[in-house]
Amino acid sequence: MRADRLMAILLLLQQREQVTATEVARELEISERTARRDLDALAMAGVPVYSMQGRGGGWRLVGGARTDLSGLTAPEARALFLVAGPASAATPTVKAALRKLVQALPEPFRAQAEAAASSLVRDSRQWGSSRVEHRPPPFLDELQDAVIRGVQVRLGYVDSRGAETGRTVHPLGIVAKGPSWYLVCGTEAGRRTFRVDRVSSVEPTGDPVHRPDGFDLADTWREIADEVDRRRTPVEAQALCVPGWIGNLRMAFGVRLEVGGAATDGRIEVVIRGHDEHTLAGELAGLAEWVDVTDPPGVRHHLAVIGTMLVERYRPPVFECDRY
Repeated sequence: MRADRLMAILLLLQQREQVTATEVARELEISERTARRDLDALAMAGVPVYSMQGRGGGWRLVGGARTDLSGLTAPEARALFLVAGPASAATPTVKAALRKLVQALPEPFRAQAEAAASSLVRDSRQWGSSRVEHRPPPFLDELQDAVIRGVQVRLGYVDSRGAETGRTVHPLGIVAKGPSWYLVCGTEAGRRTFRVDRVSSVEPTGDPVHRPDGFDLADTWREIADEVDRRRTPVEAQALCVPGWIGNLRMAFGVRLEVGGAATDGRIEVVIRGHDEHTLAGELAGLAEWVDVTDPPGVRHHLAVIGTMLVERYRPPVFECDRY
């Protein structure tokens, strides 16, 4: 959100007295062009910033001006602490500085500011094939506002078959997973997850959200993602791996790999999940020199079949002279 970036840039200016567009771009992980546009936007909005051209130049606050946090509106306070949350692209130093500012906020704004910092989680791993990242879906801002304010919403939703339904939910958090966005919420049927791009309408009811005791969005999403991964990859292969190749297995299988202890011969026990026995055998076939699959028999059978096919196809031709 642009408001988050502008607030982060302003705080950088206060912290360092002078910054360049290159430094802003690096800190917030944006392009230099975007950084320059945001710095210009601060000046046009009346913030006392100016640029110094030439070698050693950069952007400064006039007279070391500082923001008055007590003048923030509630939405501005929420925007500020979105930057400090786990989903922010800001560096740890910026996040730490922002979190310290919560004590300077007026008491009425403090709870929502803290809620904003934990309302969104980013998960870089995506499900399924790679897709081009698109703009945030409609109703994302409305849902995040409901999470932060802690109010129930009447949700219109279109499922994967195109059927539209309506239900009242308790919004608990928003998750950005790859290019997709998800709403984690409570319902009469328990905890549910909805794709935000399938939401057709959002109507706040004004009733407070019932938030489970000890609820943590990051931990909850980890449980949800692990459960989905297990459903998508239900087959488990037990194997023994040469110790030096564990790192290669992690790169190849990611979260589908579980590493256990050492066997009596020094090799490492591992469990690798896959969609089905045939597909998993195909993924493991090229690792036969370092990985010994011990179970299940179906995966071992498919590996044997693949091995036989490879030998038949790539066996060197026998010439007549080789017989003598």
